[in-house]
Amino acid sequence: MNTTQRARLILGCLLILLAPIATAGELSAVLNGRSFHLGASEDWNEDNLGLGVEYQLASQSRWKKILMANGFRDSTRNMSYMAGAGLYRTLFDTPRLGDFYVDFGVNAFVMTREDVNNNRPFPGVLPSLTIGNRYAGINIAYLPVQAVEKLIDTQMADDSISGIVFVQFKVSVSQLFPTD
Repeated sequence: MNTTQRARLILGCLLILLAPIATAGELSAVLNGRSFHLGASEDWNEDNLGLGVEYQLASQSRWKKILMANGFRDSTRNMSYMAGAGLYRTLFDTPRLGDFYVDFGVNAFVMTREDVNNNRPFPGVLPSLTIGNRYAGINIAYLPVQAVEKLIDTQMADDSISGIVFVQFKVSVSQLFPTD
């Protein structure tokens, strides 16, 4: 199975899992956009363009549960794919500005990368911050170097990198195409 087929399979499975509950939560389209290789001495691809989906399960508490899947151009300009789940706590929200919120949490996922285990899936966990409102938002995740070295038992290709920040833009499909 090639990389494109794997990505389609992951995305298809996620959509099938979400179909029965699609009216209960919030579905967003995700545009992967940018990464910042902090302290890098080499020239890495920081235009991590790609698409994905994010589904927030319905909840009345300050804790939010998220399912996600996406594909994007990684730091070495190869396609990478991930699927996983997140748990976020609302730090701030207000009904003003279209229900503005700030959430902080963690994403646990399985990912493939050409330069890690020859595209065999590996696990990951990243701290993440989401800022937005009911229409759109920005996801920001941080990858410390220590996580790379311990989780996937490999050294960073650029020893000068102290961490990587990832930025995604999301648009609420549920708000663009309401079902009621």
